[in-house]
Amino acid sequence: MNTSIPEKLPARYVVIDEARAGQRIDNFLLAILKGIPRTHIYKLLRGGEVRVNKKRIAPAYRLALGDSVRIPPLHAVNAPTPITTVSESLTTLIESRILLETDELLVLNKPSGMAVHGGSGVRYGVIEALRALRPNERSLELAHRLDRETSGCLLIAKSRAMLVQLHQLLRDNEVKKTYLALVHGRWPRRLNRVDAPLQKNELSSGERFVRVREDGKESLTTFNVRQYYQEATLVEAHPFTGRTHQIRVHAAHAGHPILQDDKYGDASANVKARELGLRRLFLHAARIQFMLPSCDERTVVEAPLDSELQAFLETLSAKKGD
Repeated sequence: MNTSIPEKLPARYVVIDEARAGQRIDNFLLAILKGIPRTHIYKLLRGGEVRVNKKRIAPAYRLALGDSVRIPPLHAVNAPTPITTVSESLTTLIESRILLETDELLVLNKPSGMAVHGGSGVRYGVIEALRALRPNERSLELAHRLDRETSGCLLIAKSRAMLVQLHQLLRDNEVKKTYLALVHGRWPRRLNRVDAPLQKNELSSGERFVRVREDGKESLTTFNVRQYYQEATLVEAHPFTGRTHQIRVHAAHAGHPILQDDKYGDASANVKARELGLRRLFLHAARIQFMLPSCDERTVVEAPLDSELQAFLETLSAKKGD
């Protein structure tokens, strides 16, 4: 590691072209500021040192064509900071969970408990691990995100051009996502639509918390009952908007929070579920569907339930028969 004091670069401005339009500001900064720690980039954003069109912006801000981005003065670095060496066990895990790979994209069955990227106390996540595993793949980027405890289909672009295409499909609601969630109680079959605006708040610790509020952003999730169990229901959830924690908050708002949701869930229900063997959030991105402009057929990728979730359902089925 280079311990010498690096040269400080002056502030500069970058005008966003078509290739960068639609990209999140945090991902844009991570891509162009090689060697700058992720935590420092988020600190710059929170402190308002990065400006777009002379205004402060949030890390989730999506760049528009013609935006002027101010990059604050930074210390130059001679080489990218290496991430922790990826262990053989993690290498095996990641490679074994690749559901689809082409020259343009990759779909991974993300493990529960692993963040999609580093930051906020997490040294590295899925995308950093993939980049370390595939050093010749220089353009790997997340097309969307999953919560740390959520497993399932995660879409990753292997080129800037593909990232732009996927972001456009996501904005146009042309990427259809299906989640499986086990919720507390008996979900009514007639309740197949939760249309409740959401507002995201970020605590001083960096933790995100989302609430239903009339002045929040439009948010819609549809739900379908898959199976009833004692004191629980397996539902399919289809988010039509991509808000933070959307399915989790909408399920809780409907009175049936997802089991083992330590942020929006029911504490007593979580204790009972843990006693029966459920140790993680029961939310799984089971299917993703999209059609690329360059393809004649729709791409459909499915991620099987993790063995621990399947085993828990079997436990509930056996209990139901008692």
